[in-house]
Amino acid sequence: MAVPVPAAREPVHPLVAPAAVAAAGTAAAVLLHLRDPHDSGTYGFCPFLALTGQPCPGCGGLRAVNDLTRGDLVGALSSNALAVVLVAVLAVAWVLWVVRRSTGRRDRMIVLGKGSGAAVLGVLAVFTVVRMTPWGSWLAP
Repeated sequence: MAVPVPAAREPVHPLVAPAAVAAAGTAAAVLLHLRDPHDSGTYGFCPFLALTGQPCPGCGGLRAVNDLTRGDLVGALSSNALAVVLVAVLAVAWVLWVVRRSTGRRDRMIVLGKGSGAAVLGVLAVFTVVRMTPWGSWLAP
């Protein structure tokens, strides 16, 4: 009895994944542009604000992206400077990923090891705490 041979898969174009990431990022930016997170409650209840009484860095990130879509860099930096840096890093990483994919490399956009992943989480935690202190209050909106 012959064993069936699986059909050969069509190779996926190397730029499909970067295009999907670009589409998702663009959709998120359009949503944040059209539905302004500066209006309280636009995206629902924020448990961080309810628990701490402090503006949430996540909500500030939404406001920062909204400001960026409107071309207001100063407003974005005042909403959440770390989010602006993150958007810039992701944009550069995406462009480099497209270049690598265009030359035939089949890698991912960003790969974080355990150490760098822990460092990113540490920076996020320190940013969240520092912005709630009197000497870091300039980081909060």
